[in-house]
Parts: sequence; structure tokens; C-alpha cells
Amino acid sequence: MPSDNSRLFLRGALILTIAATIIKILSAVYRVPFQNIVGDTGFYIYQQVYPIYGIAIALATYGFPVIISKMVADAKKVNASDAHSIAFAAFIILGFIGIILFSFFYFGSHIIAHWMGDRHLVPLIKVVAVPFLIMPLISTIRGYFQGKREMLPTAVSQVVEQFIRVICILLLSYVLVRNGASLYQVGRSAFISSVVGSLLAAAILLFFYFRHKEEASLQLGQAFKFIGKKFIIQGIAVCISGALLVLLQLIDSLNLYSLLTSTGISSEKAKVLKGIYDRGQPFIQLGTVVATSFSLTLVPELSSTLHGQKKNIEEKIQLALKVSVVFGLGATIGLISIMEPTNTMLFSNQAGSNVLKVFSISIFFSSMILTINGILQGLGDLLSSAKFIIIGMIIKVLGNYLLIPQIGTMGASVSTIIALFFILLLSIYKIKRGGIHLNFRRFFIRLLVSAGVMAFILQIWTYVFDYFHLTNRIWSLFESLGGACLGGFCYLYLIGYFKLFREDEVKEIPFGKYLLHKKK
Repeated sequence: MPSDNSRLFLRGALILTIAATIIKILSAVYRVPFQNIVGDTGFYIYQQVYPIYGIAIALATYGFPVIISKMVADAKKVNASDAHSIAFAAFIILGFIGIILFSFFYFGSHIIAHWMGDRHLVPLIKVVAVPFLIMPLISTIRGYFQGKREMLPTAVSQVVEQFIRVICILLLSYVLVRNGASLYQVGRSAFISSVVGSLLAAAILLFFYFRHKEEASLQLGQAFKFIGKKFIIQGIAVCISGALLVLLQLIDSLNLYSLLTSTGISSEKAKVLKGIYDRGQPFIQLGTVVATSFSLTLVPELSSTLHGQKKNIEEKIQLALKVSVVFGLGATIGLISIMEPTNTMLFSNQAGSNVLKVFSISIFFSSMILTINGILQGLGDLLSSAKFIIIGMIIKVLGNYLLIPQIGTMGASVSTIIALFFILLLSIYKIKRGGIHLNFRRFFIRLLVSAGVMAFILQIWTYVFDYFHLTNRIWSLFESLGGACLGGFCYLYLIGYFKLFREDEVKEIPFGKYLLHKKK
């Protein structure tokens, strides 16, 4: 029978997982109407600067709150009132970091825009620097409450922030485009909307904080000593692990457009090509929702099992990897099979479909990497994933410089896949070296057969539409959604037929008990 503390811990993890899933879906879905409003050039403008904002979000959501929560929890075991002093000391340190990052992006906006090859991005970069000033407050209060196992303030602030941000972006973009504003002004308004969302999140967190404020008993000097320099190192490491896809986007923002123009492509055409390439981002975010959500539950699950039997840890790890492989491979093969109609349905034409097909392989690799990151963090290893991602970023930069001048945006897709592949290899090696045995040979054979059958059925499905020339946007809606349902049903049926998951494993998967009940 789990203790009250365990139940509180797992309930909090569930709240954060639900919030993270909602945020992921919103973050992916709003990009589609936004691109429809501003076009590929407008989407290029937004996506060029978005990775900087994504870094601020990673710092305020995945990185420092995790480390602060751990330190607050450790201090709370000694003296409950010490938690306030620890949080305040963390806030002061993060304040300095926030000011440094704000200054770098705000005052260095001209240099960054020059690196990106587009001086018109300067005002957007200056706006997106502002969230770094809000980040210390948001990170500290989220970490403070998470350390006390109160996840509601974090969840509410995250969801409200994203809802307000998305609504403001779409409304302002629509109004400005209708009134003839330039696409750079539209992009700037989108990031002003993001600042508004961050301010609202900070206000909500302050409301929760002042309702539960405790008096500090630990001296501030002692609090700084308790935190130590590992606070910054571990916080940045967790940020890097949580911002894998954003960091790869940042590399593309810094050199893809400039590399395209250096090969003789006109600036306007290069903007359109980059905007088309960026259509892949919503696909990746939606495709990795399951892996992201599952990896979030892994950290507390594994942390709570650490003092248990090694067999229990291995079972949880193997189940997590099986889930990420099944959903990641299914989403990848399914999307590649229906990419043309899906591209037309969402973005009005099939431009860049082959580039996006290659880019979609990222879903499979990213799902695996995100899950393994969660495993390593759950086992207390906060640094390895960050090291592997840095190596992957170096590979991505080299790949871009070698491949983009030769094959354009296809080179950017290929370099992303190569970088993710090496990150995954290093991550798997790390797990095996840690004594975790992975015996998936029989599982993989049956899974590949399931994915192959799904791909074959979807090829027949899309051939019928092509044969009768049913390729406009309305027919593409039926083709893509129908194909997703048909392919998904066949894939899940074969997974059940081959019994890739044991009954006890199905119960551990979200909605697994419901599926078992339906099956019976």
C-alpha cells in the first residue's frame, strides 16, 4: 500500500504530465493557423527567432525548477522553513543569470541578426530577450512549490501562459495582416504576445506564493552554501536535455537561411524555403507528445524505485523504451506515408514534402532520446544527456555547413537526423554501460512487421486518391485524416495481435486498463 507521500508524489507527477501534454499540443497546433495567416515567409520570420524564446521557456520550465525543487525538498527534510531561504538564494543567482542573458540577446541583437543573415530580425530579437528577465521569478516559484510537492501552481501557470500566448498570437496576427502590416511587425507582435503570457504566468505564481508564504529561518549565506555551484551546472544540464529540439532549431536559425543565400538563392526565395522547412516543427512536436509525457512520469517513478529492487527499475525502463519505440515508429512511418495530403491539408500545398518526410524521421529518434533522458534523470544522472546533446549539436552544425550548400533544405533535414542518431547511440550505450539489459530483438522484428503492413496499406490508400486526382485541400483532409485512422487502427491491431506488450505492461500505460477492459 503506497504511503500518503508516495500518492502525493505520483499525483503531482500526473498533474504536471497532463499540463505538459496540453502545452505540447497547443504549441504544435497553433503554428498551423499561424502559418495559414502569415504564409511561408511570415512563418520563416517567426521560426527564426522562436528558438531564443524556446530557450527561455526551457530555463523556466525544465531546467532550474527541477534543481530548485530537489534542493527545496532536501532542505524541507531538515527544517520546513529553510525551503524559503533556499528558494530566495536561488532567485538571486537566477536574477544575475537572467540579466546576463537579457543583455546578451537585447544588446547583441544586431550581431545575432547578422549571424542569421537578416537585419530586419533585430526588433524581434530585442522583444524575445525580455522573457529572460521574467524567468528567474517563474523558475524559483515553480521550483519552490514542486519541492513541496505542490504541482498545481506550476500546472496552472503553464497552461494559462500557453493559452493566452496562443490566443494573442493568432488574434494579433490576423488583425495586423488584414490591416496591411509588414510580416516583420506581425512576427514582433507574436513575441509580444509571448511576453504577455510570461507576465501572466508570473502573476499567477506570485498569487500562489503569497498565499502560502513561510518565514525563513536559514541565513542567506548558509543558503548560498547549501545550493553551491552545482546548482548552475545541473540546472543548465537539465535545460539542455529538455531543450533538445529547440537547440537544433536554433542552429538552423543561425545558418540555414544564410547558407541558402550564399549559394546564389535570392533572399525572398530563401525565406520561403526556410518557412516550408519549418513546417516540420508542428509534426515533430505532435509526434513526440507521447514520449514527452511518458518521460515526465519516468523521473518520479524511477526516483521512487531507486531504493527498491534492480529488477523493478529494469522493468520500468524497458516498458518506457517499448512505449517510445512503438509510438515513435508508428508516428514516423504513418506520417511519411501520408505526408503529401497532410502537408496540403495543413499548409495548402505539397511544397517540401520530400524534405519533410526525411525530417519526420526525427520523431522516432527524438522519442527515444527524450525517454532515455527521463530514464537517466530518474536514475540521478543529470549530466550525461547534456553532454550527448552538445556532441549532437556540433554534428548538426558541421552537417549543415557540408550538406546545405549541396542539397539545400534537404541537407538541414539530413544533418538533423544524423545528429539525433548519434545522440541516441551514445544514450543507449550509457544505459547499457549502467548495467541495464535491453533485449528487444524479437520485439523489434514483430514491430517492424506491424509498421511495414501499416505503410503498405497506407500506400494503397493514397494511391486511390492519386489515381482519381483527388488532391485539392478538401480531399486532402479526407485522405490524411482517413489515412491516420486507418493506419493507426491497423498498427494497433497488429501490436495487440503480436502481443508486443504483456497484460501487466498495458496496465502501466495511460488508458491501458481501459483498453484491456474493451479487449475483454
